[in-house]
Order: sequence, then structure tokens, then C-alpha cells
Amino acid sequence: MNRRTLALLTACVCASSGAVSAFAEGYPNRPIELLVGYSPAGAADLIARILADDLGPRLGQPIIVQNKPGAGSTLASNLLANAPADGYTLGLASGTLFGIDQYLYKVKYKGTDFTPINRLTISPLILAVNPKLPIKSAAELAAYAKARPGELNYSSSGIGGSPHMSGLIFEKATGVKVTHIPYKGGAPALQAVAAAQVDFSFGTAASVLPLGTAGAVRMLGVSTKQKSPVAPELPTISDTGIPGYEFSFWYGLFGPGNLPKDVQEKLFEAVSESLDNPKVQAKLLAAGNEVSPMKSSGEFERWAIDNGKFVVDRAEAAGVQGPN
Repeated sequence: MNRRTLALLTACVCASSGAVSAFAEGYPNRPIELLVGYSPAGAADLIARILADDLGPRLGQPIIVQNKPGAGSTLASNLLANAPADGYTLGLASGTLFGIDQYLYKVKYKGTDFTPINRLTISPLILAVNPKLPIKSAAELAAYAKARPGELNYSSSGIGGSPHMSGLIFEKATGVKVTHIPYKGGAPALQAVAAAQVDFSFGTAASVLPLGTAGAVRMLGVSTKQKSPVAPELPTISDTGIPGYEFSFWYGLFGPGNLPKDVQEKLFEAVSESLDNPKVQAKLLAAGNEVSPMKSSGEFERWAIDNGKFVVDRAEAAGVQGPN
């Protein structure tokens, strides 16, 4: 390679590097779209809107929440995976990106098609039953279902989601057999319980608490190992007749794969500042979510991959089959 060629290559590399830095410095200069793979009024939607309201002013641009429910949130995830890697399309998602989507839905995207930015929240699920059922505890629900094998059913926000996984764990822990009925989001899944279309559900606090407070559903307990500040008045499912029962769910912010590092870091810092805002924390807690950011995007990525594998292992052990 002669000196002239080497000089040209060096200039190109420097120009490219400078372009990325200049892009990051000017980012964002137009509105950002935030994809949510679930219906309005559910936990993911509320988290997205609370975050968008605080994060937008920090970045100097509005963040527009776009609900794209269906197929266990894979519709939104596919849109995110195929979006330009410029930071103007982001997604609120969970560990399904790293295994369960590929296992159940045979999607074409992989974990590497996303850029993890930061974990946002981690929360319990709440076990809720139709109030007309003569059930006051998790143990009574298990006994009621065991006396009626195959007759009871439960709803979820979609196949492979956290409420579905919680139902599978319930079946395994109690030895009962119940029928799973997936809906296009947490809100309609819990409304089905209130309307007696299904018998029970493991729902997010955002979906369950308003109905439970109004008496439309009966809340039996939280899925976490210990009592949660999200619903401090509720016992744990483990303490009410199903020893060892434990499950929690989380949401994080992601971009398309190969997001410029400077843009990823800018988003990480802005999101971390939003999550450190006491007003944001209070709003999220009121909506049933505990703020739980990571120290870096790299730490979040490693954790999300491990968590995704953990859920896939549970699905495989239970013999869960996708709709494809």
C-alpha cells in the first residue's frame, strides 16, 4: 500500500468517525417514536408514557408512543429490528427479545438485532380471580382447580409473556391443569376476568389494581418472593399456600441493532436521569412498577440475555408451544 492510498484510507476513517460524533452531538433534531407491543392502558403503555413525558424535554424533542399490539409483542419488536439505526425509533420491551420470541413465534430477528439502552422497571404480577368465585387465597384457587381438572381457565397478555409464564409456574407448583387464553394486552386480559369470561389471571399491577380496588376482581397475592411496595397490602403467593412460588417481570428501553455508540450513551444518560427523578419514580410506583435501572448499557445487555435464557428454559420445561 503506497503512502497516497494510506493517507486516503486514514482520511476516510477520520471523516467517518467525525460524522458519527457530529451526528450524536446533533441528536435528536426531530421527534422520536417509541414502539410499545401492547395495547393502551396496560403496564407497558403506562411506563412508556410516563418515561416519554420526562425524557422528551431532557432530549429536547417530543417522544411519540405508538402502540403496536399483537403476536405476543413481536409485531412491535419486528418493526424495531427493521428500523433505521439512527435513534429515532426506540422500543419498550422485555427479555422476550432474547429467546422466547424465537422459540415460540419463530421470528426472523435475533437478540443482536437490538441495542439495549437501560432497564426501566422490575415488578411483581398480581394473582386476581373473578369475585364471584368462592376463592380467597392462592391455596383455595389451587384446591378449586384440582377439584375441577381442565375446567378453569386463565387469561394473559399473550403467549410467552410474563403472565403466561406465571400461569405455567402455577400449574407446575400445584399440579393442576387449567386452560390458557391469550389476549392482546394486559388490560383486556384482566377485563375478561372482571367480566367472568375467564376465571383468573396473573396481571400487572397497572392492569389489576384499578379493578381490584373497585371490587371488579379479587386480588389474592403478589408473585414476588417478598411483599412488594407496589401493593404492600397483599401477601405473597408463596405465603398463601404455594410455597416457593416466585416470578417477576421487567421492561427496558431498546433501539435497533448497531445503534451508534454515542447515541446509545446519550440515551442511557438521559434515561438514567429520568429514572432518578422522584416524580417519575412516584408515578411509576403508583402505576405498579419499581424503578430499576442498571449501571451501564453493557450490564443491562448481559443481564437481559441471561434473563431471556432463563424464561426460555422454563417454557421448554413446560412444553409450551407457539401459535406457528
